[in-house]
Amino acid sequence: MAGLTTHILDTHGGVPAKGVAVTLRRVTDGQAETLATTVTNADGRTDAPLLTPEATQPGLYELDFAIGPYFRERGVALPEPAFLETVTIRFGIADTSRHWHVPLNCSPYGYTTYRGS
Repeated sequence: MAGLTTHILDTHGGVPAKGVAVTLRRVTDGQAETLATTVTNADGRTDAPLLTPEATQPGLYELDFAIGPYFRERGVALPEPAFLETVTIRFGIADTSRHWHVPLNCSPYGYTTYRGS
């Protein structure tokens, strides 16, 4: 299955990150076009792929994860401004025949990502 998916794990609480706003943009010539906005479900995933196989094109993309509001909603005390308010991951898609999965592991003070399967 081709296309693009994501999921978020809250490494601070040890749970999937439910209710995180996610925005996907395609970047062309320095200009970003919003392609999708959604919120993660109880499993920390989006209910539908961010890009279907037919909509996936080679190019540069950005995923924004609004983790500051997520941690505040969970009652985590954050400074103002938060160290990480929004995590932006910029990545490239070269082979549109493959599935692209971009997960985020996050806490209020750090995050990791990788090309998942």
